[in-house]
This record gives sequence, structure tokens and C-alpha cells, in this order.
Amino acid sequence: MTSEQLDIEFKTAVNRVNDHTEPFPADFLLRLYAYFKKATNNYDRPSSRKPIINAFKTNALFQVKNISQDEAKQEYINLVNNYFLYRK
Repeated sequence: MTSEQLDIEFKTAVNRVNDHTEPFPADFLLRLYAYFKKATNNYDRPSSRKPIINAFKTNALFQVKNISQDEAKQEYINLVNNYFLYRK
């Protein structure tokens, strides 16, 4: 898959998540969060008002620190596709 195709699929997956109106499981959200941050090279600190949530987000980011930006995009796409595949 080319970089351009990967970007298109990634944006499509992000839109699917943003358009979804039902709540996602917390562990799923943390993985999405980490892969999204890595895929977009956004290294801002977690900004929740609750320290425990920031701790979980930080831990999720540590778990993806050794993958590339493209790998993070692909993992994000895979998570989203699998989530919606098994919800039907």
C-alpha cells in the first residue's frame, strides 16, 4: 500500500470513529488514542482533568513508542475495521 493510500484509509477510519454515536469501550479508546497520536506525530501531553486518565493515556503512548508513524496508521485502521466488523 502506498503512503497516499494509507493516509486515505487512515482518514476514513478516523471519520468512522468520529461519526459513531455510541460509546466505545475504554480499552479500545486508549489504543485508538495512542495510535492516533503516534500516527499524527502529536506529542502533546494528555490533558484530562483527572490524573488517572492522564496516567492511562501516558501508558498507552509508551506502549506504541517503538513503532513508526505508518505502522501506527495501519494499526489504527485495523482496530477500527475489526471493531465495526464484529459489531454487526
